[in-house]
Amino acid sequence: MRLLHRSASAAAARISHRGILAMAPASVGHTDAGAHIERGHIMSDHITLVGNVVGDPEERATRGGDPIAAFRLAVSERRFDRERGQWIDGHTNYYAVSVFGELGRNALESLHKGERVIVAGRPRLREWETDAKRGVSADVTADAIGHDLRWGVSTFRRSAKAGATGAAHPDEPAARETPNGAEAWNVPGDTPADPRASADGIPDAAGERGATPLVEVAADATPF
Repeated sequence: MRLLHRSASAAAARISHRGILAMAPASVGHTDAGAHIERGHIMSDHITLVGNVVGDPEERATRGGDPIAAFRLAVSERRFDRERGQWIDGHTNYYAVSVFGELGRNALESLHKGERVIVAGRPRLREWETDAKRGVSADVTADAIGHDLRWGVSTFRRSAKAGATGAAHPDEPAARETPNGAEAWNVPGDTPADPRASADGIPDAAGERGATPLVEVAADATPF
């Protein structure tokens, strides 16, 4: 498998044209900052996603042995149809989310398949090509995660490490431990040597294997 990386504007145009990814659905926030995508680097934009966890997060590791929580996130655009008097489904986008350091450890213990969550982080558009097809996937390095409380009740429990560090801001430990460059993307599906792909044929940077069909998960867990 061969990976291709282009500028953010070029990749976005290709994605929008093919209908693989809508860059600004109702549940996605992003900045207008421009950036170039290069191998091993992510975009300078920051986005906020609200969606459903497709499968239980899987534990991975960087080349240096630091933990990574990897999962896929289904983000559905929902709108209210006044003529029908009900909420209807729009386009669904899928993101491969990687969570590093202490934040990743906490995500592994806190997140489960089907739960609706809010993810804030930095996106990267990743063009890929196999012998059969080519396309673009959307990866996100998360720096904050929480449950969507419209869907249920969540209880916060401070981790032992967070209490010991006494950091003024909860995101500081995770930010310091997050690898940079190519090291940050040592996850299954992100290198030509890894042949695994998701159910729709797109190589999956999050390493999701044997997941339930994505659309069914997103539809079943929508809180409307």
